[in-house]
Amino acid sequence: MTISQIHQLFLESTGVCTDTRKIKPNTIFFALKGDNFNGNLYAKKAIELGASYAIIDEIDFKESEKYIVVDNVLKTLQNLASYHRKYLGTPIIALTGSNGKTTTKELINSVLSSGYNTTATVGNLNNHIGVPLTLLSMTKDTEIGIVEMGANHIGEIDFLCSIATPDYGYITNIGKAHLEGFGSIEGVFQGKTELYKHLRKYNKLVFLNLDEKQLADASIGINSYSFSQSNINGNTIVELTDVNPNVTITFNELAIHSNLIGKYNYTNIAAAITIGDYFKIKPDQIKRAIESYTSTNNRSQIIKIKQHTVILDAYNANPTSMNAAINNFVQLNYDSKIVFLGDMFELGDESQLEHQKVVDLISTAKIDKIYLLGDIFFNTKCEDSRINKFKSFDDLAANWKIENKNGGILIKGSRGMQLERIIDLL
Repeated sequence: MTISQIHQLFLESTGVCTDTRKIKPNTIFFALKGDNFNGNLYAKKAIELGASYAIIDEIDFKESEKYIVVDNVLKTLQNLASYHRKYLGTPIIALTGSNGKTTTKELINSVLSSGYNTTATVGNLNNHIGVPLTLLSMTKDTEIGIVEMGANHIGEIDFLCSIATPDYGYITNIGKAHLEGFGSIEGVFQGKTELYKHLRKYNKLVFLNLDEKQLADASIGINSYSFSQSNINGNTIVELTDVNPNVTITFNELAIHSNLIGKYNYTNIAAAITIGDYFKIKPDQIKRAIESYTSTNNRSQIIKIKQHTVILDAYNANPTSMNAAINNFVQLNYDSKIVFLGDMFELGDESQLEHQKVVDLISTAKIDKIYLLGDIFFNTKCEDSRINKFKSFDDLAANWKIENKNGGILIKGSRGMQLERIIDLL
């Protein structure tokens, strides 16, 4: 069966699904494979639960005409998404970067959805499976698509661009993330700017933060719509005016008071404002959209627990975002300050060194208590009575007691550390 034939079946369905626990009537089930599972084994269950068709790549599992055998289920999903994207012709904004992708994507969606019918990446479905699923969630009613692209090795953004063929792109920043896959910070830069190469090749447009000089230099020769805190070449001015405790930005003489904390969120908000401005969203609509956005999913969430204000940032962590979170927390006005830091993953050969740098930084900070969690942090060197190290969350849970002072608490670590469990302790 050709991709165009499968696409016709897709148009007649209620969508695609890769998990039998989420099957709805008349969906098409894609039997994906992973290191520890084989989706072909669940094709029959998908049909029994109401799927109209099951796409499989092992003929032994075919039981009727409802089973469509292909060479490779994943490749078929990707090809179908690419075909559907061309079929719709919807303008696509792609964004990538080391930090802030998901928050920026949600802010952009909040702003643009005030004037358009948008479809955006759900959560962080931003890889070789998530991007196709995002594209396939778009319909003829979608006026603008917003696609987040993640990567942990060179060539990945280029591949995702070949599927999504974006018309617009934005790179949040270049930081020390996924060093294990990229090899170095230079590798991160090379991998992320593959988005620029696509936009340049097809004469598309980049949204650009001119204050990020490395990215500004890399974008030379590409059509751009830019912003900065000062007037550079007549670009949009989005000025950071306050960060204590929340980020406030001035745009078109409007003061926009966000619910986000930390100077590092300035560029996330500024990008959303600039993109909204490009698509002719009115300033007062932009203001309402930014001010109504509240962070969720363990990303810089503000949680009040008794007399404590908790900043929960346990969705992801790398040296760049870790340092930014610590530096921001130090500047906040609390009677007491407590920090919980969890191991940062995927840093390769630089891992121990980068964790030691974080310990060296926090040793100089005005913080009352510091808790380090994980094997990597446990093996760092420190001579500071404020620092307490634990190999695991269970060790922490069994050996600590919160002080009853009014104060602020920062929780920051990689997703695999599951530091949101600290909320239960508090």
